[in-house]
Amino acid sequence: MESIKLLVEEHKNIKRVLKVVRKLSIKVFESGEVDFASFYNGIDFIRNYADKHHHNKEEEILFKKLSEELGEPLASGPISAMFSEHDLGRLFIYNLEQALKAVKAGNGEAKVDIIANAVAYTDLLYRHIDKEDNAIYIYGEKNLSQDSLAEVEEACKKVEIEASQQGIQDKYLKLIDDLEKRVD
Repeated sequence: MESIKLLVEEHKNIKRVLKVVRKLSIKVFESGEVDFASFYNGIDFIRNYADKHHHNKEEEILFKKLSEELGEPLASGPISAMFSEHDLGRLFIYNLEQALKAVKAGNGEAKVDIIANAVAYTDLLYRHIDKEDNAIYIYGEKNLSQDSLAEVEEACKKVEIEASQQGIQDKYLKLIDDLEKRVD
């Protein structure tokens, strides 16, 4: 299914940024230096590509269809857990942004909060992506009806076309390349 393959491919892009965020955190730990621009670029990617673009397709299309068709045990169990992890990730990113602002305002102790929230986010997302790629997506492909799979496919295609017209994919793929160059 093309939409599932695309979600998996987007996970690869997200993991590239997770690697960058970890490297930025290591730099703070080792040198005390905070690369504010790169952290803020990472937050932009996370909020607009990973969350608004990618997670939106999961939450509003795939997970919604899985919950509707396959019922309450799935909706209140694994799907609910995926939503909770998305929300926890949003909290870590909010906290990371607050820590960056605090350091910029002169609170050197907030560097530990930068590291804590950045590393917590990356750890959460690595585990989260593994569950989606190796359990949720596979389960959905095997258990959704052909009609539901077709609906998911069509809805995801529509989102991709709209995002492409806005240049979302190109903008954020270029940003990934730029961020990787900065930390290597």
